[in-house]
Amino acid sequence: MKERVKKRFLEYIQINSETRHEREFAAYVTKELEGLGFQVRQDDAGSSFGGNCGNLIAYLPGEDSIETIFLSGHMDTVSPGNDIEPIEKDGVIYSKGDTILGGDDKAGLAAIVTGIELLMEEGFKPGPLELVFTVAEEGGLLGSAYLDVDQLKSKRGFILDSSRNIGEIINRGPGQAHIKGKLIGRAAHAGVCPEEGISALSIMARAVERMNLSRIDDETTANIGRISGGQATNVVMPELDFAAEARSLNLDKLQGQMNHMLETFREAAENLGGQAELEGKVIYSPFYVDPDAQVIQMATEAYEVLGIQASLTSTGGGSDANRLNAKGLEVINLGIHEQKAHTVKEAYAVEDLATMTAFVKELLKKRQ
Repeated sequence: MKERVKKRFLEYIQINSETRHEREFAAYVTKELEGLGFQVRQDDAGSSFGGNCGNLIAYLPGEDSIETIFLSGHMDTVSPGNDIEPIEKDGVIYSKGDTILGGDDKAGLAAIVTGIELLMEEGFKPGPLELVFTVAEEGGLLGSAYLDVDQLKSKRGFILDSSRNIGEIINRGPGQAHIKGKLIGRAAHAGVCPEEGISALSIMARAVERMNLSRIDDETTANIGRISGGQATNVVMPELDFAAEARSLNLDKLQGQMNHMLETFREAAENLGGQAELEGKVIYSPFYVDPDAQVIQMATEAYEVLGIQASLTSTGGGSDANRLNAKGLEVINLGIHEQKAHTVKEAYAVEDLATMTAFVKELLKKRQ
């Protein structure tokens, strides 16, 4: 098992698939799944946001008396994610150091496909089963945003895509709001007549001074992540652009924090004689899956067979689980122990690959 899933993982990460450019990887996986007997189709989600590929939806028939479930992960990686050169040392796989590794989320996908393949070789029938491999997850959960869940046969599913430890079940995740805008002042010569200018940076400073940021409470965070502006050192900064975010496990708190940030920017601009052109939007909502839900019981039982203590937890990051739960499905995200994801120091242990492959096998066996 260990060598099988390691081989597949190494193959996967060496196929370029940065966000919106997943076509080559999707074609590779499609051939694999068709070889295992899946009926594979691709939706047109990518056309909605400039991608070159849609979500892959694969179906494996089975006994009508068994409920169809789905397993899921995303095909895209963050940048720099092209031409990855993997290196293995002491049972851990790294990149050469100038790219990410791509374990987020190709480790999850490799475990899913390998687990199904091994089950079939042992004479088990994993179906009825769906696989939902999404695109542009790293670009804002875009693939799952445009996924038509009415076309799925399953209503419950498992996503293998979290940096949490194996055995941790993410049944609660935050929603996210994006805030972007332009703060407008007035240019003036900084050495001759600075008092005639209105500094956009001063507007930003005034806003930040009065704004609730960082950890707001145990459910809510906020951050200003990008600021750009200015012309020269001898010109009072006439305008600047910025981008910010808010996250919360509570939708009312999320909307409240977003509105607070927008109003604070407006007040700062008005008080200093400038203007604020602002846009705020909730990108995706928080999700919560009841501890008694069937998907949680199924995952817990599979972990128990492997001697792993399951536990429920929340996360500070978004995932396709946010989108899919909002669309009426019952979906949890599972910890697969991604290490230092989104960095050039990313690593993934071969033992973790094997454990998640074994989990997939046990999860599907439990339905027989």
